[in-house]
Amino acid sequence: MIMFIKLAWRNIFRNKRRTAIASTVVAIGLASLIFVDALMIGMERDMIKSATESFMGEGQIHREGFQETYAVEKTIANLDSLTGRLAHEELVENFSVRVLSYAAISSPVNMRSVTMVGINPESEKHLSQIDDAMEKGSYFEAGGGERNLVIGRELAERLEVGVGDRVVLTAAQVQTDNLAQELFRVSGIYFMNVDELDKGMAFVRLDKAREMLNLGDSAHEIAIDFRQSSVGRQKDHPFWDEYSRLGNTAEGWAELMPQLQTAFELSRFSIYITGLILFGVVALGIINALFMSLYERMYEFGVLLAVGTRKAELARLIVFEAGALAIVSSVAGIVLGFIVNYIFTHVGFDFTGSEYSGVTFREPLYPVMTAGQFILYPILVFVFTLIVSLYPAIYAARLTPVNAMRKAH
Repeated sequence: MIMFIKLAWRNIFRNKRRTAIASTVVAIGLASLIFVDALMIGMERDMIKSATESFMGEGQIHREGFQETYAVEKTIANLDSLTGRLAHEELVENFSVRVLSYAAISSPVNMRSVTMVGINPESEKHLSQIDDAMEKGSYFEAGGGERNLVIGRELAERLEVGVGDRVVLTAAQVQTDNLAQELFRVSGIYFMNVDELDKGMAFVRLDKAREMLNLGDSAHEIAIDFRQSSVGRQKDHPFWDEYSRLGNTAEGWAELMPQLQTAFELSRFSIYITGLILFGVVALGIINALFMSLYERMYEFGVLLAVGTRKAELARLIVFEAGALAIVSSVAGIVLGFIVNYIFTHVGFDFTGSEYSGVTFREPLYPVMTAGQFILYPILVFVFTLIVSLYPAIYAARLTPVNAMRKAH
């Protein structure tokens, strides 16, 4: 065994140029696979972060049917008991109670349909990024009036209002169906670079929204962030069943945005397609290199067979040479893959503002390297190379001394 390993290492470097070319092909293929996988992981994390941290949260609790209709009367059952349990829930890091309703917002020059969102500014700042995205004015500063209102830049432009200007919100009250109108002062303008938020939402204080809609102490939504972000992705986690009672529905982002999960599955599928193409290129490169080496040494093989070398040993030598070539190529591919990924983890890809599967990228996209990429893919390349090498190995095993020496001439 040791003798075959030594011979294999010596033989692949007999023609350094051919080995270098074959190794480069395999290394580029492996590095590309590592890079694409790192990029997909980075895209997945970026999309989840953009979707959950901007406003939605990693999970939400509503009254059953509320999301389909936004009916004002569909408030969360046993709200006080629910928030008390969430406050002591080990899985939950932060949560925020909200009131939501369709409304009309009007200024002296224009009117728009929006979603009025009543929030508790203190709890909301730990869950969403509205406070971090303020461009003008302030985010419900301490001691501010109860009629303060925060809107997005695009909505402000369409209403032609600025900080300090007054607008009127109109919404239907619960039970009575009467229209309630309240005058608010624009205290802050934010820019999230997400259309739904920048031009479709108006934020007011929770108590004022409740008063305006005649809700008492009720609410429509509880947005949740978890200590372990994986909880929001696990549809079968016990947390969801535990809090989906008395007519309430608790769901993670994977159920709230099923299109996002589908996009990730498509991304995974694209990895398989990319891998299949790259392994095809690897196969052609390895087979070509081994057959060129085989034909160059045809006379040697003929002599070896003539002096009694077994055909199985000849085939084993070819496989060992392929293994040695795979090791050299994998090391080069790992180094190349690490260098490329390292560069782009600092440079990144600026897709800010682009939308994919209902999610708008709010930050540059960076590849994410994992240990598995530099272990699993090289092992797959090594195993695949050994499998591919069986073809030239079987070809060599079928040679006869006379035919091998004749072909050499």
